[in-house]
Amino acid sequence: MEAIDAILSRRSIRKYTADQIPENVLDVLLKAAMSAPSASNEQPWHFVVIDKRSILDDIPNIHPYSRMLMGAPLAIAVCGDLLLEKGSGYWIQDCSAATENLLLAAHALGLGAVWLGVYPREDRVSGIRKLLALPEHIVPLCIVSIGYPAEIKPRSNRYDPERVHRNKW
Repeated sequence: MEAIDAILSRRSIRKYTADQIPENVLDVLLKAAMSAPSASNEQPWHFVVIDKRSILDDIPNIHPYSRMLMGAPLAIAVCGDLLLEKGSGYWIQDCSAATENLLLAAHALGLGAVWLGVYPREDRVSGIRKLLALPEHIVPLCIVSIGYPAEIKPRSNRYDPERVHRNKW
């Protein structure tokens, strides 16, 4: 799949088949995520691969919009390491770029995925931190639910020329 086609056709997929994600595909997803741009090349990210059914099934008790994880074979928690951060706050942008790369790579590989925001909701951050046994300096930004799609969604044209400003507002 070409890059522009992947960007314009990617949709959030919340229904998955029971098929497992092979390790070599998971490796490609993680390499894509870690290829994201990063402020000062800090790369303050860590990724928690979640494929244990009991953990996937427990996340909806913490995150109210994550019920699709109960049917997903895999999720990846994208986390920021505050100890790796030199410029305050840039971990959020860096981990967001890694998440977008992960979503686009999943789509390009024929997988479905959806971004589930965790940070800055303190109840979600503390719950996910406890569930995944994250150290205090590791902040979960989001969880990406991943699987082979059991639903097909048409392209969505989100382009709005009214939101484009040239040189000044």
